[in-house]
Amino acid sequence: MFATAALTALALAVSQVAAHGGVLEYQINGEWYEGFKAYNTPVGQSSIQREWDTYNPITDPTDSFLACNNNGASLGSGQQSATVPAGSKVIAYWNQWPHSIGPVMVYMANCNGDCTSATPSSLSWFKIDQAGLLSGSVADGQWAQGELIANNNTWTTTIPASLKPGNYFLRHELLAIHTPNQPQFYPECAQLVVTGSGSAEPSGSYLVKFPGAYSMSDPGVDIDVYSQTNVYNYTIPGPAVWQG
Repeated sequence: MFATAALTALALAVSQVAAHGGVLEYQINGEWYEGFKAYNTPVGQSSIQREWDTYNPITDPTDSFLACNNNGASLGSGQQSATVPAGSKVIAYWNQWPHSIGPVMVYMANCNGDCTSATPSSLSWFKIDQAGLLSGSVADGQWAQGELIANNNTWTTTIPASLKPGNYFLRHELLAIHTPNQPQFYPECAQLVVTGSGSAEPSGSYLVKFPGAYSMSDPGVDIDVYSQTNVYNYTIPGPAVWQG
């Protein structure tokens, strides 16, 4: 009986892990960087990513860990940062992503100093990339996450060329909306040192906090896609994209 129970629990755990995921590695300006290895102790790990402990989603848009996932902690002596010239491309690589319905969003935040000692929830975030419903109806159209899957589970983003040099977080987020009225947020953060001669900085309505940027009253968060067979637009939550 105990063996059967153990096998059942193991099978459930495996199915949960297989069902979700996150960013596993990055290609930044031609260099490869491994992400944090979830389900492993952070002790001894080195990565440009902040810690994230599980492939499971955050389901509350006001969750305290929404900025950089649970628990979003610095890796201390193992915490690294990737140097990237403004205007460069960043390719993020997910595990075999299972959800094809929902938007892809990419944010940055100026750490105003060393990112390793920064608290993600206290920073001001700005969006540099997003894609949602690409074609067709909300119920059965083509979504950005479907495009991500088709592109070998990757998403390519360009760091704004005019961005002021400094220490930044880069935050990739998938919002899976395949379950009616139950959003699933999958954020991961990496630390960057942006170089270049730019001087532009976002301000005003481009800046948001996590948590704080989303609420369950947002139409793109609290949504039943299957009931919207004749709706051909989707409002991506959060601020407008800052172009630089």
